[in-house]
Amino acid sequence: MIEKKDIALEKAVLIGVITKDQDEVKSKEYLDELEFLTFTAGGYAIKRFTQKMDMPNPKTFIGTGKMEDVRQFIEENDVGTAIFDDELSAAQERNISKILNVKVLDRTNLILDIFAQRAQTSYARTQVELAQCEYLLPRLRGMWTHLERQKGGIGMRGPGETEIETDRRIVRDKIALLKARIKTIDKQMAVQRGNRGKMVRVALVGYTNVGKSTLMNVVSKSEVFAENKLFATLDTTVRKVVIQNLPFLLSDTVGFIRKLPTQLVDSFKSTLDEVREADLLLHVVDISHPNFEEHIESVNKILGEIKSGDKPTIMVFNKIDAYVAEPLEKDDLETERTAKHYSLEEWKSTWMSKVGNNALFISAINKSNLEDFKKRVYDEVRDIHVTRFPYNHFLYPDYNYEDMGK
Repeated sequence: MIEKKDIALEKAVLIGVITKDQDEVKSKEYLDELEFLTFTAGGYAIKRFTQKMDMPNPKTFIGTGKMEDVRQFIEENDVGTAIFDDELSAAQERNISKILNVKVLDRTNLILDIFAQRAQTSYARTQVELAQCEYLLPRLRGMWTHLERQKGGIGMRGPGETEIETDRRIVRDKIALLKARIKTIDKQMAVQRGNRGKMVRVALVGYTNVGKSTLMNVVSKSEVFAENKLFATLDTTVRKVVIQNLPFLLSDTVGFIRKLPTQLVDSFKSTLDEVREADLLLHVVDISHPNFEEHIESVNKILGEIKSGDKPTIMVFNKIDAYVAEPLEKDDLETERTAKHYSLEEWKSTWMSKVGNNALFISAINKSNLEDFKKRVYDEVRDIHVTRFPYNHFLYPDYNYEDMGK
């Protein structure tokens, strides 16, 4: 649980469902993550509500009885925000808002809000604004409920429809403008990438909050913003790194997350170009997180979506200093021993052993095993470099690689 340290945090309730595709354990994991997202956005979850059902209610996401429980709790505890773990349709959002009479957000809306807070550069702000507009467009109708347009009939025809259509046209025009702006910036960034010469490119990828920026700072001796919150990094940062006189480019990219909104994947595709154009991926994993295997799966899925799933990859298991196996008493014959009871050494002998030299175990914050990490990255970058510039290596073994890219 996240401790409440700031009385200014906005009170919220979290709502999720338990279905045949999302059991109780998985639902709790998602709500844990939703709570962290809420905290990152500036809120504080004071209660969670879950309901078992075959599938979410198409009108109100949860059933009427559970919705009444939520409404009463919100009213009695002066809660201003209700956050749902899955994306709500425009109709669901509209219906729920009428019942609860508070601000209603879904996971997508919450992530978009965090991105809007975190966007620092003009490019990132443009990408976030585009995602927000694309999310808003199908939901504009709900903003005109004071006209009760959905009822239709006598006395309900007239300017209301015109206002809705006018707003839709404004948002569509805005989307077109933002896409044009992004296209222009993309061309400029493509030129910048082209000007970097033939240097080997390495990209840090991984789930959000796994320590990519901290690792970037340690390896490149730079000051990339790092914080123990989700999506601390939005803008891709590229640094020139030199290991044993061999230079390469290292980029720190936006973190991935489960149930990542489609709008964000689409609008941030340009940022992810650094991943697409990389020669080598460093897939950073927070091994201290109880669901790190699921995180790996989520990242691999998104890498596949951006056609980068088959790139050479080194798995970097970070935060070994924070890894703690759940204890199991020797005389406990009832509890089944599972992965959560594994020591690090035992983990290394599981499927990780098949990864071989491409699995590294480090602590970026404590700089543990960093020399092994640098040596492994150096070997891989050198192999790529030898393939790209065989003449330099075979005829000039003492070639000064610092001259590359100048």
